Amino acid sequence: MLSADSIAFLKRLLDTPGPSGFEGAPARVWRAEAESFARVSADVIGNSLAEVNPDGAVTIMLAGHIDEIGVIATYIDEGGLVYIAPIGGWDPQVLVGQRIRFAGHAGDVVGVVGKKPIHLMKPDAREKASKITELWVDVGAANREEAVAMIGVGDAGVIDSHTIDLPNHRIASRSIDNRIGAFVVLEALRRYAASPGPARLVAVATAQEEIGLHGGGALVAASRLAPVMAIAVDVTFATDHPGPEKKEVGEHKLGGGPVITRGSVNSPVVVRLLRDAAERRGIPYSIHAAGRDTNTDADFIQLARHGVATALVSVPNRYMHSPNEMVSLEDVDRAAELLAEACRAVTVDTDFTAR
Repeated sequence: MLSADSIAFLKRLLDTPGPSGFEGAPARVWRAEAESFARVSADVIGNSLAEVNPDGAVTIMLAGHIDEIGVIATYIDEGGLVYIAPIGGWDPQVLVGQRIRFAGHAGDVVGVVGKKPIHLMKPDAREKASKITELWVDVGAANREEAVAMIGVGDAGVIDSHTIDLPNHRIASRSIDNRIGAFVVLEALRRYAASPGPARLVAVATAQEEIGLHGGGALVAASRLAPVMAIAVDVTFATDHPGPEKKEVGEHKLGGGPVITRGSVNSPVVVRLLRDAAERRGIPYSIHAAGRDTNTDADFIQLARHGVATALVSVPNRYMHSPNEMVSLEDVDRAAELLAEACRAVTVDTDFTAR
């Protein structure tokens, strides 16, 4: 299992606010941890990179995006109420009644999400879902002047919550997607450094994954590093609770091990390396089928430069894009072990062309 020090680092990483485009704070936490065993750098788009075995014959890239979904202040009215827009994909219903922590110009500013009370709604309105444009954040200001002394248009925020421990080695946090991927790639790098293979290995905490399909930091990092192989690490839907349709998304449960994606953008060579590594180490895993794109960093890494043999490994996650996403630390540990083992098997003679 993960060491106590690794779990403590994971919780610091999860609790540090950093929505897309504003990843600086968690990126600093990630780099500080990486500096204890790797060569660390950063780039202008917000990526953080950690490298071990720099003289390796070939380069492998591990990518986990460090951003989370959040909100951004768009308008402050005369009464000091702050209106917001989403950063990333929100179900507005999960924002109702939450607290928001903004990174204000003079420090953190906490407010509460407000909406019209149910008592004042017409009967038909009570059945309708809230829209984010109908919500506001009350920071306790008496007027606009008082509010703008604390917060300005363009300031970003996240739900104000902290990681909690649950039975059966489970944790819940607002930022599992995908701070957990950034953690897994660094933990895999740590294990690879302790017992390296022939390859140079670079873990990247990528930026801007949640805000759209443009490649973000992952495409920039892959273009810079020119790896022969890459593995993106993200979360996927756990299907061991009511709601998910297994016929559509597969069968993946908390504690069942990492999920390896097979599909159109995933290199069959790298998928085979991952499955072989899992069999050698006795790591349980499940398979996710993706007939088109994966909606992850993997989609863009594989198109960088002349093409990169890319795979996707995911951690099963309950309650995606909510204040309380949930994963099993056993799956996190196994995902890191799987990546390290698969990377050790890569040599200068590994042929990544599916022949």
